Amino acid sequence: MSSPATVLPQGAGYGVVVGIGFFFAAFMLGLTAIQSRYTPFKPSSSEEFSSASRSVKPGLIAAGIVSAWTWAATLLQSSAVAYRYGLSGPWWYGAGATVQVLLFAQLAAKLKLNAPNAHTWLEIVGTRWGQTAHLIFLFFGLATNIIVSSMLILGGSATVTDLTGMNTIAACFLIPLGVAIYVVAGGMRATLLCDYTHTTVLYIIILLFCFTVYATSDKIGSPAKMHDLLARASEVNPVPGNAHGSYLTIRSKDGLIFGVINVIGNFATVFNDQAYWQRAIASKPSSCVKAYLLGGLAWMSIPLMFATTLGLAAVALTGDPDMKVLSPADVSAGLPAPAAAAALLGKGGAAAMLVLLFLAVTSATSAELIAVSSILTYDVYKRYINPQANEAQILRMSHYMVAFFALVMGLAGLIFFYIGVSMGWLYTFMGVILGSAVVPIAICVTWKKANKWGCIAGAVGGFAAGIIAWLVTTSTLNGGVINVDTSGGNFEMLAGNLASIGVGGIVSCLWSLWKPEDFNFDITRAINAPSTHPEYEHKMTEEESNEKEKSSDADVEIKRTTSQGDSLHPEAAIGVTLDEDLDPVALEKAFRFAAWSSVILMIVFLIVIPLPLFFAHTIFGKKGLTAWITIEMIWTFLAAFTVVIYPLYESRVALTLVGKGIIKDLFTKGSGKYEEKEEHAA
Repeated sequence: MSSPATVLPQGAGYGVVVGIGFFFAAFMLGLTAIQSRYTPFKPSSSEEFSSASRSVKPGLIAAGIVSAWTWAATLLQSSAVAYRYGLSGPWWYGAGATVQVLLFAQLAAKLKLNAPNAHTWLEIVGTRWGQTAHLIFLFFGLATNIIVSSMLILGGSATVTDLTGMNTIAACFLIPLGVAIYVVAGGMRATLLCDYTHTTVLYIIILLFCFTVYATSDKIGSPAKMHDLLARASEVNPVPGNAHGSYLTIRSKDGLIFGVINVIGNFATVFNDQAYWQRAIASKPSSCVKAYLLGGLAWMSIPLMFATTLGLAAVALTGDPDMKVLSPADVSAGLPAPAAAAALLGKGGAAAMLVLLFLAVTSATSAELIAVSSILTYDVYKRYINPQANEAQILRMSHYMVAFFALVMGLAGLIFFYIGVSMGWLYTFMGVILGSAVVPIAICVTWKKANKWGCIAGAVGGFAAGIIAWLVTTSTLNGGVINVDTSGGNFEMLAGNLASIGVGGIVSCLWSLWKPEDFNFDITRAINAPSTHPEYEHKMTEEESNEKEKSSDADVEIKRTTSQGDSLHPEAAIGVTLDEDLDPVALEKAFRFAAWSSVILMIVFLIVIPLPLFFAHTIFGKKGLTAWITIEMIWTFLAAFTVVIYPLYESRVALTLVGKGIIKDLFTKGSGKYEEKEEHAA
């Protein structure tokens, strides 16, 4: 039974979480079976499971980035800040969380150049700086995944409970359950295919809400009517710190503070999160930069359009009999968007919102599951417990770790729920404890002069500085009272975020300039290189094995790896990046392109567009708001084309191969199975 306050019956919540969850699990299992039969890629390989054989094209990687970065917070928190600050909220949320993905394109290029066969970013840290650094940064990596996963579960369960009355405990554990099933069965490629299907549905529902609010709804129906309603809301309930208290302005003091917090916090949850490194690892070297730039630009359209639609609609519909009255706790939990969807479209809107949020949560959950599985398998099990683990043991442990972290996700979400920590609080807090590791991680992969002890000191010192600044500011501004409510303010979180990333970055960079290392990246290029890779070793001749045993000099080993890589057939070690794919000149060129393009876009998004509007105290008129919304709609359509249509086009050869195999099987049973002699097409 649903409570009188819920729009949908409780059964609808269980139907979506369990029914759709297991439907997608069955769907992905089917796709995995098709992949195994009709393509050369088998999830029974550990490389295929964890990195999709490092063969994925940019369109699918871009869709995966969009999906992995579309958390519950992307939809809920972006709408909450739109509800609080007006037009500035969606912009600062979208721009403040896009620049990190764009800048990550530089790390993706350097990863392919400096450690093309690594499974995790922590393998690079461990190989370069040793066990102490590895363990310290392992803490930051796992803390990032736990916080991100907790936000997913908190946001998802809060919305499901609000709309249907479903038990929160059940939601916390059932949401990751169905995801874990298809991740265990299909690994990274199944995750990316799931990302693609979820992203497709996500864009369809977002555009449905967009056209409802700005074209067909009798409550709003046009940008001009939205303008009138927001202007009235500004008069009745002016926004403190906004120009003339208006919702129709980028000039918002609290919106700007949120933007700074958002930028810092999301650097941590991109650069520290194995999920983003995982997609760089899975991508083809020649196209990884393109994938991250496309994915970042496409993703920005989601919070920007969605929050400008439902977040502002929640403000515009204040006082409407169908609109739920929202408490501060509801806003912090991200409930303005679900409330607006239900007010606009009734049960249909609530159901669409429920499905949209569920798909966003589960697709991001799959990214976190495969990411943590890789860390626990390669950086804990293989590094510290069983260094001689064979292929079967690695694959089995990867499966166990997916199931294990699915349970941890549910427990973490439940713990935060019971201690009263909301998704919104956790979102602004994440940079306080994670931000100090951002710069050390980045320069570890990209800068040969980065000093080990400087980066360790920066990460640990920044962590301590962030916590201290956050607590001291909370105590000072709240008369010595420190609790969940007082510590979640904008200035409290801003102080902690700035101290964390600032101290971490300054200490690691200055120490490295004071005592620079001269690291040889050939050492990290040898990580899991063909001659040391488990899938390659069992195919080496006896003479080659003897030769390898006689050679103990590291430099000779690196050269031998390089010289043999050119002759290694792709079938010898699926998932190993060969020298023929690693043109240093092309990768350096890609890095330079990533550097200048991402920096230019960052300046445009964070300075060129918002700051003139901020300092001019611009308040949008009807034509200005219409133009702003129209541009967002065009952006959303282009983004949908990029991550929905483009991946189909670039995979046309692989899709043809699968189609031919299915047709052969239909007419002659057993004749369609992929044979090793066939050419790689995926």
